Amino acid sequence: MNSFKKMFLVIVMLLSLAMTACSETEDKQESNSAVVNGNKIQIGMCFDSFVIERWTKDRDIFMSVAKELGAEVNFQSANGVLEEQIRQIDYFIDKNVDVIVIICIESEGLRDVVARAKNAGIKVIAYDRLITDADVDLYITFDNSKVGELMGENLVKNGIKDKKVLMLGGSPTDNNVSLVETAFENVMAENNNEIIDRFHADGWKAELAADYVLEHPEIVEEADAIMCGNDNIATAVVSELSKMRLAGEKPVTGQDADLEACQRIVEGTQLMTVYKPVNKLAQKAAECAVALAEGKSLDEFEISLMENGQYNISYLGLEPVCVTKDNMDDVIINSGFHLKEDVYLNVPR
Repeated sequence: MNSFKKMFLVIVMLLSLAMTACSETEDKQESNSAVVNGNKIQIGMCFDSFVIERWTKDRDIFMSVAKELGAEVNFQSANGVLEEQIRQIDYFIDKNVDVIVIICIESEGLRDVVARAKNAGIKVIAYDRLITDADVDLYITFDNSKVGELMGENLVKNGIKDKKVLMLGGSPTDNNVSLVETAFENVMAENNNEIIDRFHADGWKAELAADYVLEHPEIVEEADAIMCGNDNIATAVVSELSKMRLAGEKPVTGQDADLEACQRIVEGTQLMTVYKPVNKLAQKAAECAVALAEGKSLDEFEISLMENGQYNISYLGLEPVCVTKDNMDDVIINSGFHLKEDVYLNVPR
């Protein structure tokens, strides 16, 4: 009987310990869950628009990486309207998000709203496009001067020397445009190429560049090469050149490695594009956004300083890559940026 009682007491004690341990584990899990849910990082991401093909890639990769790091992302598109972008940033300020990531419409149009965000204790990242005279916490982009150099050098490599060049650029309110064009013009000057005309497509609207070609056939015919500010503009321009039976006769440049541009390159109607590995840019931007939200420094990233007018700001620039018919597979296909069957869709096997 005594043995039975002892065994019974041991069983009761073991059951009690097990229940206590289980209860403590559940309490700990509930506590951890509450902490995560209560302090989840909130990021507001404000795009210029989605007119440019690559922005959907930037958005998807940024959101995926941020989610993996435990953050929530709310993205907005201003559809190219500055006032709407300001309203959206104010909305993020009112929501008291931790970080606002901005792909700006105008480099000079957001200084006041950025100041409001900073005064509210919110970190601000200028993504791909510089916001001038604003105390942003980080400007992350590609080396835009290098983009212009790559365009110019590839034209020279393909015989454009002592020739005439037409420049059809992007939005004049985008600070990157002047960086790209200045570098391109320097290469042209070094090789005695004459810029016979310049045109800028407001709001990066490619149809405006198409209208220019349609309305200035004599200048287009005089040009030995055409520098397009991005691949979307190049798409519209090559379409008009096709109507003039000049597609493939005049080398055309672009940037962003849009699928249609890559198709044209292997088909022979566009000379080159500049590939900007947006997966790396978006990933690093998401990592930096989370680090800033957590109050960490950005020392682990390769940060330098630059002036954006009134302020010295942190700057992170990634290297772009020139893409031609010769390295299409190595750069675009092997990186998974586009599928081989899509790029070579219109090329006979």
